[in-house]
Amino acid sequence: MKYVDEFRDPVVAKRLIATIEAQLEQLGRPVRIMEVCGGHTHAIFKFGLEDMLPDGIDLVHGPGCPVCVLPVGRVDDAVAIAENPDVIFATFGDAIRVPGSEKSLLQAKAGGADVRTVYSPTDALTLARNNPDKNVVFFGLGFETTTPSTALTVLQAEAEGIENFFVFSNHITIVPTIKAILDSPDQRIDGFVGPGHVSMVIGLAPYQFIAERYKRPLVVAGFEPTDVLQSISMVLAQLLDGRADIENQYRRLVKPEGNPAALTALTTVFELRPYFEWRGLGSIDHSGLQLTEEYARFDAEKKYAVPALSVADPKACQCGEVLKGVIKPWQCKVFGTACTPQRPIGACMVSSEGACAAYYNYGRLSTTRHLVEAK
Repeated sequence: MKYVDEFRDPVVAKRLIATIEAQLEQLGRPVRIMEVCGGHTHAIFKFGLEDMLPDGIDLVHGPGCPVCVLPVGRVDDAVAIAENPDVIFATFGDAIRVPGSEKSLLQAKAGGADVRTVYSPTDALTLARNNPDKNVVFFGLGFETTTPSTALTVLQAEAEGIENFFVFSNHITIVPTIKAILDSPDQRIDGFVGPGHVSMVIGLAPYQFIAERYKRPLVVAGFEPTDVLQSISMVLAQLLDGRADIENQYRRLVKPEGNPAALTALTTVFELRPYFEWRGLGSIDHSGLQLTEEYARFDAEKKYAVPALSVADPKACQCGEVLKGVIKPWQCKVFGTACTPQRPIGACMVSSEGACAAYYNYGRLSTTRHLVEAK
């Protein structure tokens, strides 16, 4: 397939792996690299990259899955809004099964709430147009990748004078998250494979603090197997040179300046919250996005009272440790037994970008590296 097969060429992949092996041998020590984005985690397991890499490369799976980092309390808030009789609650499919403290949105739907799966915020806006007697609430999720589409939909609702469209914003930002990980005392990261789609919007400049303050390399990467392998090699090259730079492997899509039009829409409609709670990471200052005062009439949190409580994860679930890269999914005591995609305990097993789901679907039968890591 044109423009896909080129990035899945086994000859190129073997050449890159040989280069990585040589770089690691020259470096003379193990290297711990975090791939921030859940899309990279799934690519790594789908294409078997972790088993191809030398044992000295330890890939750590980061918090770049927006559904996974959604705390239990915010799920409870979503359910509370959805159970209002005048509400059509519109959500992406991978959020509908995330467990709250008592129920998920899917269980709320089974109990009579009008919860509908949509593929974009514009689908939710169409629901608002077609159901003028209902208030349609869109479950706004995602990093800077998806936030501009929500912002543009709000602007469209304003232009059309639609008054029954609202956003329950759980949009988040990537940079404070990476900073929280770097500040964590129990984490040692040598370098990062940076998120490609987020970077398509925000560009490269927001990551400069990682190189300048923390002296860690970050390479923005694409999502095909040779993209990931080349990015790992680029991180190793920086470590060998004693450098810490922000580099762009995904140049066919990511521009250094990002996407100015998307950023304009985002900053017009949204502003940073003083703080926002993340699953496993706790409260992180200025990491969440809320609608600005100018667009507050579209804010579901102002329209509906929500509990807004901080609710602890189930004791059996170690999703928080997985998101911080402290443990691998298979090290969680309920992974693949009490917690499966069919009966999830934590969000990491639910989302299409979740690390636990990636391990379960692609990597749970591969034990060689697991045994090496456990020693």
